[in-house]
Amino acid sequence: MDIINVLGKPCPIPVIEAKKALRKAAVGEKVQVLVDNDISRQNLEKMAAGLGCPCAFEKQGDGNFLVSITAAAAPTAGTSAASCGGGNGDQGLVVTIGQNTMGAGNDDLGAILIKAFIYSLTELDTPPETMLFFNSGVKLTTEGSNVIADLQKLESKGTIISSCGTCLDFYQLKEKLAIGNVTNMYAIASAMGDARKLINL
Repeated sequence: MDIINVLGKPCPIPVIEAKKALRKAAVGEKVQVLVDNDISRQNLEKMAAGLGCPCAFEKQGDGNFLVSITAAAAPTAGTSAASCGGGNGDQGLVVTIGQNTMGAGNDDLGAILIKAFIYSLTELDTPPETMLFFNSGVKLTTEGSNVIADLQKLESKGTIISSCGTCLDFYQLKEKLAIGNVTNMYAIASAMGDARKLINL
């Protein structure tokens, strides 16, 4: 199979193109994807892990990554959409947060409200299964955020916390992620689509 060249393509195109190729590939056949950044490489690895597909990569002399994914017979059971880039069709409560304040109006009030909201989630009898952060919402999962302790409490209760890798890069916060894992927009869309209950802020 030809190498899938997605150099310069934004998230989630590398993951989507790789999944398309894997659907057509025979068991044991390798799908190779050429990407130009480490976030895309990580997203491909997570997607492969979620599908139960062996994955390896080589860093090229020009700094690009050639990711090789071996097609498997069936997805690995029990892997979450947020972490692997694919849906499992049975997500519980999913909370998506696309800004670091809550509601429109005064930003100072919005910061108070978002902190109170996340704290309130820790007090639910059944916490969210997944929390997804994107755009300025990723500022809540990085160093200096005043909700890290509450997010840690949620994580200890089993909540999966994921932040958009493209958004972390945009705000130059990739190295300051304080909790959870890095995800991609395809995984975010999959988790939202699979949610039995969805809160979208």
